[in-house]
Amino acid sequence: MNIYVSNLSPTVTEEDLQEAFKAFGQVTSVNIIKDKFGGGSRGFGFVEMPGKAESQSAIAGLNGKELKGKELMVNEARPRADDHRGGGGGRRGGGGGRRW
Repeated sequence: MNIYVSNLSPTVTEEDLQEAFKAFGQVTSVNIIKDKFGGGSRGFGFVEMPGKAESQSAIAGLNGKELKGKELMVNEARPRADDHRGGGGGRRGGGGGRRW
């Protein structure tokens, strides 16, 4: 199961998350999302655990717990609905030009 973890301290590493989740079962992967320009943490990430029961146990056990000074927010990750970021797509006509 894919688990979404947010409200991460900038000092939390993937190893820190792995250790926290490992207490609840096997961890397949950990990915903290980084800023593409600065490379720092964006404050959220994903943890993959193979078993549903251990994943739900980890969510219940870690949601609201403090890690490096911040309370974690832990939920089951939801699939992205398409990849539409923001508005309505397509070109919007018109510009700033005057019509005489």
